Amino acid sequence: MFGLTEEQGQLQKEVRTFAAREIAPHVSEWDEKSTFPAGVVKKLGEMGLLGVIFPEELGGAGLGYVEYVLAIEELSRVDGSVGIIVAAHNSLCTNHIMLGGNDDQRQRWIPKLASGIWLGSWGLTEPGSGSDAGGARTSAVRTDDGWVLNGSKTFITNGSYADCAVVLAVTDREKGTRGISAFVVEKGTKGFRPGKKENKLGLRASDTAELIFEDCLIPEENLLGKEGDGFKDAMRVLDGGRISIAALGLGIGRGALDAAMKYATQRRQFGKAISEFQAIQFKLATMATELDAAWLLTMRAAQMKDAGKKVTLEASMAKLYASEAACRICDEGVQIHGGYGFIKDYPAEKFYRDVKLCTIGEGTSEIQRMVIARELLKGLR
Repeated sequence: MFGLTEEQGQLQKEVRTFAAREIAPHVSEWDEKSTFPAGVVKKLGEMGLLGVIFPEELGGAGLGYVEYVLAIEELSRVDGSVGIIVAAHNSLCTNHIMLGGNDDQRQRWIPKLASGIWLGSWGLTEPGSGSDAGGARTSAVRTDDGWVLNGSKTFITNGSYADCAVVLAVTDREKGTRGISAFVVEKGTKGFRPGKKENKLGLRASDTAELIFEDCLIPEENLLGKEGDGFKDAMRVLDGGRISIAALGLGIGRGALDAAMKYATQRRQFGKAISEFQAIQFKLATMATELDAAWLLTMRAAQMKDAGKKVTLEASMAKLYASEAACRICDEGVQIHGGYGFIKDYPAEKFYRDVKLCTIGEGTSEIQRMVIARELLKGLR
């Protein structure tokens, strides 16, 4: 159940080799300058990693969530910024079209996205509605020509660079979450533009920006799925998205562990490598054990997702544990480096900054605990 097939192992090696060759030499510069790695993103599209979980007939790689987790983990092991670019594109934007769209919509947009010709973003969060996703204010009003969107979204990964965005907007305020619909808005549409690009603590090479809609007219056929189904579909999308954030945490945590082990075997104090001290050995042992536990939870969710099973509980458990374990691992990684963990010459401080987003994005740890408790208690009703 928990081993990899030969093909999965080969994919893992290919992504690891790519990350070492194409990403690793540039990580510090991209981070310092908040440079979006457009060239690498294009190459990832050519490799099929921007369409991992989509069928070949729609231009995807025709693989599953297990392979997707492996890819995100290996990219994030080197740079979480690249991991989250790929994750938001695959499991949020493109997957919402796959899950909520009709055949014509899938044929219209997914081949461009899955092949990497287009980059996608997903707009749910607003300045006044983060964890309270149902409190969205962005509106969509039906007209004779289609829909007119007004409002803004915030903290949108790939927002400045995306060729299209899946956007959640209120179409009937009286119906609450049942009055929220999803729309695809293409780059260049009049009244649609990216806003402020955020200056972030970590994951600085990924783009996080506002999306702004000012009397933005889109055609009727850009309504994704049925009117009023946007929120319901978004919650389904987040089940897969939380698996990808768990994978992001796994990769960052594994990178931090790699760096800590390397440093511990090279750093000498009191006449021997610090890896020979029991205090350091215990830290490394705990870090590795937590990482493997997170990996197993994440792989369980991924395998269940591939089997077509409901994964709301398992995805939230994986996301909660992997993200919080990765934070602990990165913290210990800095501690093992001592003073060197606090300076940018070593990778420990970047892993420490990058990992915190994992406990916030696509549902905070607090939201995950609410989801887990709700799912557990359903069985008692």
